[in-house]
Amino acid sequence: MSIGFFNVPAPKNEPVLDYAPGSKEKAEIKEMLSLLGSQVLDIPMYIGGEEIRTEDKKPISPPHDHQHIIAYYHQGDASHVDLAINAALNAREEWENLSWEHRASIFLKAADLIAGPYRAKINAATMLGQSKNVFQAEIDAACELIDFLRFNVEYMTEIYQQQPQSSKNIWNRIEQRPLEGFVFALTPFNFTAISGNLPTAPALMGNVVVWKPSRTQIYSAHVLVEVFKEAGVPDGVINLILTDGPTVAGRVLNHPDFAGIHFTGSTRVFHGIWETIGKNIANYKTYPRIVGETGGKDFILAHSSAGAKEVATAITRGAFEYQGQKCSAASRAYIPDNLWDSIKEFLLDDLGKIKMGDPEDFSNFINAVIDEKSFDKLAGFIDEARESPLVEIIAGGNYDKSKGYFIEPTVLVTEDPNYVTMCEELFGPIMTIYVYKAENFDDAIYLVDNTSTYALTGAIFAKDRFVIETTAQKLKNAAGNFYINDKPTGAVVGQQPFGGARASGTNDKAGSMINLLRWVSPRTIKENFVPPKDYRYPFMEEA
Repeated sequence: MSIGFFNVPAPKNEPVLDYAPGSKEKAEIKEMLSLLGSQVLDIPMYIGGEEIRTEDKKPISPPHDHQHIIAYYHQGDASHVDLAINAALNAREEWENLSWEHRASIFLKAADLIAGPYRAKINAATMLGQSKNVFQAEIDAACELIDFLRFNVEYMTEIYQQQPQSSKNIWNRIEQRPLEGFVFALTPFNFTAISGNLPTAPALMGNVVVWKPSRTQIYSAHVLVEVFKEAGVPDGVINLILTDGPTVAGRVLNHPDFAGIHFTGSTRVFHGIWETIGKNIANYKTYPRIVGETGGKDFILAHSSAGAKEVATAITRGAFEYQGQKCSAASRAYIPDNLWDSIKEFLLDDLGKIKMGDPEDFSNFINAVIDEKSFDKLAGFIDEARESPLVEIIAGGNYDKSKGYFIEPTVLVTEDPNYVTMCEELFGPIMTIYVYKAENFDDAIYLVDNTSTYALTGAIFAKDRFVIETTAQKLKNAAGNFYINDKPTGAVVGQQPFGGARASGTNDKAGSMINLLRWVSPRTIKENFVPPKDYRYPFMEEA
């Protein structure tokens, strides 16, 4: 076998295509949308390289057109979970023993496939299945996932290169072993990139994976599997199961070879997973790695020195891009009274120009929320606000699910900084604003830090550098990703590693070496070139 110390291609962030009128990419995406929209796909599970179909077929419809069926997926049961676990474990030895550069090659090829021949397909699938406009799909399903794959390969090499010092006659080494067992990837609907990264990051480090995507992301997950297969991911390394959550958890979390979970989803589900792992801890071969990001109640805090137009734009983009269905989306803002009139004017002007509708109409800024359950929950919060004497709806407030799950970008202004929509994660296009007296900025900082249990993202807007420094220090635990004079969304792999603490998760920073370290178990090796032949030490001899 030939051996070398290999340098991987230096990663660079994938350029974001702009889909301008007359551009090649715009023509390609429109053609792909038309093609996919005219088909009804049959989506199986992928277990051990086999396509598994069942008699229990479930329809998939675009959130913006829920009467239009674009696919059926085959729902599995407990037996399919067991099949996936066994397939993963059977593939484990061969996969972990594959030279690291060949694992790297597979996922670098996957990145290039998404950047090239699969770009239009993965973006169109995300637009249809998750109701994203073309720009949101491009920065997610194409660019961010490409970045995850390329940068993770670089981080892998950095991890392998970290070695201890050696002394005379001694050679010390560290090898990074994959975890002993299988990893469970439980992925969300809102980012195709996250759905791709959660199974591939552990797999890159030599682990085998059982992957359950969100029911509302299965359509684009199916395209990801196509990419993985074409890139050369061996059978059994990443197994896609389409089984309901409780059934999967009941089999995976009770298996002795369960070695870790890579999770993005709700706080409630993550708490339940952690509790189950705790109860089963004595039954596992190893202590499972628990890596999770759950969500946030992300804030924008404006100081009296801030620029009104910048704050208004940050609210519009930060709160309403992708219908506020980002873990990082701004959903509460604290505005000083000296700026409120100007910010309100700019904000209402922006919202008055925004169009809402089908993502296939590229002039629409906002599209549908993900499903009826989410729609009903959000509509309920709007109705409560409409009845509250403490809240004024200054924009939006209308909703309609007759064709798709559409909720207008809605802005609430509350007199109560502890009003429910200032505290609870809504995951939709609802922003709540509290206007504070400009001279009480310290009180506003306290509210930001203590109103919510989450600590994912947040932003400070100010021109006063002393205020920026002081605020950043006081809010050091309030956000794992903290933004200065920018909206609290749009983290870029390799630039802003993403994750939060408190109720927002374990802060293991997707898009960084920190995350990949969670999927390996180091072994220290000491080799003595000249072993001692006498048990006695010098101190034992008398002068």
